[in-house]
Amino acid sequence: SCEKDSSKETNSFIVVSFWCKSVIFECPPMGLETLKIDDFQLHASTTKRYGLGAHRGRLNIQVCKVKRLYDGAWCAGRDDPLQWFEVDARRLTKFTGVVTQGRSSLWSSDWVTSYKVMVSNDSHTWITLKNGSEDLIFIGNREKEIPVRNIFPVPVVARYIRVNPNSWFTIGNICMRVEILGCPMPDPNNYYHRRNEVITTDKLDFRHHSYKEMRQLMKVVNEMCPNITRIYNIGKSHSGLKLYAIEISDNPGEHELGEPEFRYTAGSHGNEVLGRELLLLLMQFMCLEYLSGNQRIRHLVEETRIHLLPSVNPDGYEKAFEAGSELSGWSLGRWSNDGIDIHHNFPDLNSILWEAETKKWIPRKMLNHHVPIPEWYQSKNASVAVETRALIAWMEKMPFVLGGNLQGGELVVTFPYDKTRSQGVTREPTPTPDDHVFRWLAFSYASTHRLMTDANRRVCHTEDFAKEDGTINGASWHTAAGSLNDFSYLHTNCFELSMYVGCDKFPHESELPEEWENNRESLLVFMEQVHRGLKGVVRDLQGRPIANATIAVEGISHDVCTAADGDYWRLLNPGEYRVTARAEGYSVTTKKCEVGYEMGATKCDFFIGRTNLSRIREIMEKFNKQPIKMPIRRLQARRSRERRLGTS
Repeated sequence: SCEKDSSKETNSFIVVSFWCKSVIFECPPMGLETLKIDDFQLHASTTKRYGLGAHRGRLNIQVCKVKRLYDGAWCAGRDDPLQWFEVDARRLTKFTGVVTQGRSSLWSSDWVTSYKVMVSNDSHTWITLKNGSEDLIFIGNREKEIPVRNIFPVPVVARYIRVNPNSWFTIGNICMRVEILGCPMPDPNNYYHRRNEVITTDKLDFRHHSYKEMRQLMKVVNEMCPNITRIYNIGKSHSGLKLYAIEISDNPGEHELGEPEFRYTAGSHGNEVLGRELLLLLMQFMCLEYLSGNQRIRHLVEETRIHLLPSVNPDGYEKAFEAGSELSGWSLGRWSNDGIDIHHNFPDLNSILWEAETKKWIPRKMLNHHVPIPEWYQSKNASVAVETRALIAWMEKMPFVLGGNLQGGELVVTFPYDKTRSQGVTREPTPTPDDHVFRWLAFSYASTHRLMTDANRRVCHTEDFAKEDGTINGASWHTAAGSLNDFSYLHTNCFELSMYVGCDKFPHESELPEEWENNRESLLVFMEQVHRGLKGVVRDLQGRPIANATIAVEGISHDVCTAADGDYWRLLNPGEYRVTARAEGYSVTTKKCEVGYEMGATKCDFFIGRTNLSRIREIMEKFNKQPIKMPIRRLQARRSRERRLGTS
């Protein structure tokens, strides 16, 4: 039972604190999964091999299928009741519980079915938690993936804690992945704690939001900033939940000529919830900073039309949210309600384009951009999620220029292509014609993140992306056909990247302020990249805009098209480019355009005239005249006769 202790209103967001009378108290995770606890704080009695050492005993850690150095748990060197897994908190801590999993493995069945817990202040004298006079036995796992949480009857204060396996699966071994629940005791002299503490000064709503709470928070922001925000939905989920987006712009609801459109999406995998909360925090932050006169935010809002879609898969999120941070595991809620991975549910346009290139159909029979969606994909019987169809309709409606989708479970930014060109190859570099631009866009996010490019940070699971500046070509990591990134690049004008924003897919609520600090600058810097490259308007000689005109850059085999108002944006790195504008019925125009190093797209407009043939057709159609068709021989004979008569 809890009673209200205090409440205060800060920038229209109400923060309420409570104190609880309950005897059973649960602290947040200490950070084995989020890597706050480093490898040197983890110890074990024995180890089967290095890849199964204590440093691998972290909740939800994933196995590497290739390298045995990165296995999916701590496994004891012997299977007997004398084994233990130990965490050194490095300071007095109030321990309140333990969460356990079995070993992440495709080939073995290893998990602990019961265990004891011991604590110590000096790592020499150990006290076992008791149930009266008997050792307290905690029930462990029944299989290897679903986490099991045990809360201590009474919190215990100590520096060290050990999990001592008591029994394990009969045909398996002693293997565990662990998270410890604990609250550090106050100690202002503890340098280690102060060095790792991250504090935010932003007064935002740092908590996990259910679907209804998310909708309410969006409404609060809209009421606070009605002149620069608009809430709309792009469709519905499988269970009928609306897919809400919020637009942030100085003229919400309208596309302004020359103003680029940007999007962030999150939650296509419903259990990767950090991205969802980051977008809700970004929405609040931009509203408050705009009101306070922050010039950087005001410039972004006034020069960009920004769209935030926090929850692509609300059905999956509700499943993970109901289980909670530590108990949702690695996959609960990942898929849509009909079992589809939304992020990889788009049509495979890569194969269509690459086949056309092999047959040398480009550009005569097929264009190098805006690859059409195949008919089979659009049929009602195709295995396409309703959420995916809603996303495609949204992407085709809005002239997006740049987008980022926030994922979870890693710290890296990936860019197209996500599918390997070579068949049967699981990973190989597969660059787009805009590889240099994509690499810059990825680096702009990763380099401004607090951890992604830190060479000293521990890898989340198996891959050391920090060595690659925190970025990687998607196909170099693992091949995936039909990804959102590849589809966006090949079917629309929008360059799309994936940001994996944290090792923990579902961080505890107490971790959100630090995760916001980790990602805030990156979120803003990446948005600002939509103003890099060229922009302009294509018009006819009378000044009328031409929609769907093609903008081609010499040396880059990927074109973009103008929007309904004739405006276009072409993301490019600094340099000088030969740019060609063409449209059906118009003459082709080429000019040199230079992209500078300073932020802000270079203006590069085009005026193109009608061709003689198109003008003749236009005049004939206007006056309902049909061209005279005469057989060639009769026409030649007539001209010959006219010449003879003229000479005589």
